[in-house]
Amino acid sequence: MSSLTDTSEPVDDHAEAAQAPGGPASAAGSELFSGDRGTLNVETRRALVQLLQGPSIDGRHQSKLWQVLLRDEQLLRQHLHNLFLELVVDYDQAVAFTRQVVAENIDAPVLLRRASLTFLESALVLFLRQRLTQADAHGERAVLAKAEMFEHLTVYERDRNVDHARFERQMDNAVEKAKKLNLLHKIRGSEERYEVSATLKLLFPAEDIAALGQTYRALATAATIRQEDGGDDDASAVAPGLEGDGSAQEGEE
Repeated sequence: MSSLTDTSEPVDDHAEAAQAPGGPASAAGSELFSGDRGTLNVETRRALVQLLQGPSIDGRHQSKLWQVLLRDEQLLRQHLHNLFLELVVDYDQAVAFTRQVVAENIDAPVLLRRASLTFLESALVLFLRQRLTQADAHGERAVLAKAEMFEHLTVYERDRNVDHARFERQMDNAVEKAKKLNLLHKIRGSEERYEVSATLKLLFPAEDIAALGQTYRALATAATIRQEDGGDDDASAVAPGLEGDGSAQEGEE
């Protein structure tokens, strides 16, 4: 079971890392730029910026930032709390992200921005989560080719579609969006092969996986209705569950 925490209390297993040198505020005279009044060193600032940009810090692909996060976790929490944000860390999956603080006694301003997903993008994210579940069951990495993603998405193409090139562009855009959200990581030295990020495990917790089959059917039905009505496949549609905290967060461009 994953070790997921969003509390502000130190985690004993990582206490040594959190107390390592380099986490405290920069010493006087070590300005990073003229007039710098910041209190964090450059590595910690980079980790903070990545958390704010979103959607996450993935320790498997951002090992340096992950080590900084473990070292300066409590310091990062303090700065995020100043912005009404909380830090969520899954140590087993090596993933961390921020989410909006929810408090009934205050009207906290909303800083994070949600990523809007089109119909095909939503269908692709659900497919990737399913592949991640299958890979976990076999103790393997979730690796797949771009052609496999396209093959899955073609079920949503109109039967009498005369503009196949346009639909291919839509499928390609869906893959690019998944990459932008760090849900897909290109495998070096490979031809269009990608690994699905463990971040999706946080976006779709285990208890929600049973609902994926129903969601797929709902998406397919929506596609059929839209086709019969002559609707636009580019219509923005966020599938159930795709508004998970942090994972679908998109940074400013």
